[in-house]
Amino acid sequence: MNQPTVVIVSDDPEFSGAVSNRWQQERGAPEFTLVSGDLCHGLSPETFDLAIVGNVRSELQSSVLKMLEQSGKPVLLVYNQRSGSQSGEKHLRLLVLQQQEGWLEMLVLLASEVLRRCDALARLRRAEQTNTVLERQAALGRYVIDMRHNLNNALTSILGNSELLLLDSNLLSVQPRSQVETIRNMALRMNEILQRFSSLEKELNVAARQSESEAKAKSQAAAGR
Repeated sequence: MNQPTVVIVSDDPEFSGAVSNRWQQERGAPEFTLVSGDLCHGLSPETFDLAIVGNVRSELQSSVLKMLEQSGKPVLLVYNQRSGSQSGEKHLRLLVLQQQEGWLEMLVLLASEVLRRCDALARLRRAEQTNTVLERQAALGRYVIDMRHNLNNALTSILGNSELLLLDSNLLSVQPRSQVETIRNMALRMNEILQRFSSLEKELNVAARQSESEAKAKSQAAAGR
């Protein structure tokens, strides 16, 4: 997992310091960006993975939460009994944590789990994108292999007729003869490419059988143990 970035939005330096200092005691702590409530509107969603909001001035809190929610990134609101949780209740997508005894431990635990979940989802999306690309490439490969026989037949006809034309030196003048030679040479190159496809197909089949045999052997060994 790459080191994530957590933005802490607060107008209370003690709150920001307490959260970052406590989390840095953990193994694999994230990077931190500390901003005040009136400066967080310039944040780009690409610059952080999780936002923690706490002790923001009451007149700014609602707009801060709205902006962070629109970023599409997870947001964790820490509130105390004096400020209440009314602002958090208006934002159903927020994670809300009450600032009471042991809240720092709970915050680190909850936020760490959120980051792990985000990383897992990001890996899943990348895997799905990779799988889509591979499926398209496989479909193209299967099409080329399926069409190989038809292409070979067409190339055989082109090569045969061009060779017949070139055998009769009196049939063609210099310019047409040069053009027919070009046709023959290009057909030969195309034939070489098709032969490479055939060789690649054989290699892939051998690799697939070998992989299947190794998987079967491992399965049998595991069953024997």
